Amino acid sequence: MEPRAVGVSKQDIREQIWDHMESQNLADFPRPVHHRIPNFKGSYLACQNIKDLDVFARTQEVKVDPDKPLEGVRLLALQSNKTLLVPTPRLRTGLFNKITPPPGATKDILRKCATSQGVRNYSVPIGLDSRVLVDLVVVGSVAVSEKGWRIGKGEGYADLEYAMMVSIGAVSKETPVVTIVHDCQVMDIPEELLEEHDIAVDYILTPTRVITTGCERPQPMGITWSKISREMMEKIPVLRSLRAREQQAGKDVTLQGEHQHLPEPGRQQAVPLSAGRRPPDTPGPEANSMEAARGSPAGEGAPLAADVYVGNLPRDARVSDLKRALRELGSVPLRLTWQGPQRRAFLRYPDSAAAQQAVSCLQGLRLGTDTLRVALARQQRDK
Repeated sequence: MEPRAVGVSKQDIREQIWDHMESQNLADFPRPVHHRIPNFKGSYLACQNIKDLDVFARTQEVKVDPDKPLEGVRLLALQSNKTLLVPTPRLRTGLFNKITPPPGATKDILRKCATSQGVRNYSVPIGLDSRVLVDLVVVGSVAVSEKGWRIGKGEGYADLEYAMMVSIGAVSKETPVVTIVHDCQVMDIPEELLEEHDIAVDYILTPTRVITTGCERPQPMGITWSKISREMMEKIPVLRSLRAREQQAGKDVTLQGEHQHLPEPGRQQAVPLSAGRRPPDTPGPEANSMEAARGSPAGEGAPLAADVYVGNLPRDARVSDLKRALRELGSVPLRLTWQGPQRRAFLRYPDSAAAQQAVSCLQGLRLGTDTLRVALARQQRDK
């Protein structure tokens, strides 16, 4: 397809593709395709073409987006005994889930594992500290050019996921990127529409073609914090953990709409607890484990500690599961009181501000299939 006019925008191209696919009945469920990565007819056939790529044959760990038209690639990865990583939906509870079929899984079970239901039922979260090395990235697209320039559905998750993988060292500039689309989704994209955070693709698979783009456009070098809003930080807890790490490494993590504050000469800059750092007088992990705080008694005028209630724990949950989730989200408490039989736990933080930040950070946290209830302990008692 060709873009309709000079001066076209990314959204114009999206609407053109969506309108065309609807009018020509080129998509399967879910419909309409607007505001989605289209589940185009022939997607399973297009996915089979990945078997012809040497990069797929060589790969050990492959990251595939959860979009419906990529289901065939997820199945092929599982059938080939490759490690399959799928981003968590909208990154609400972390970055990756590793799909783990049960031992002796049949073909039918593997097919189920490749679906969105399988991602929920047959996966385990992968923490930021896990040593993940992704050999191949597979993304969905709304439009893509033969030069390798890509347009997604406009929410930016695929670009952000890639940037986050760069941040944790999971991908390098040599990691190939593949997209799978209908033939009508391959079109010219004006170069002026591209931004520095946009990922490019090396291979395009359609039901009839395998296109090697030869794209030399550099991939994003990491998270562009100036493009990240406060609203996005609230919605994606794992971003807060990554921002804390990069802030500690001395990188500029100024968010969209923020002004960069430089410390005055000779004056120590205060860092909020949510950034993953503690005040100088707060005992560190060596003194405070998650099981017991062994610091010296609080001095005169010290802030009162505050507790956070965590409820609706799965019946088979272990304390190590919750500890791991807290570490990944950068919300490690001074003390964790585990009450597994009552399906709850209490987290002790140094003051009410830190506790409130933890409540915000942990909203939407899931262990297994259960979403946890998180609130300040006093509020929970009031309820």
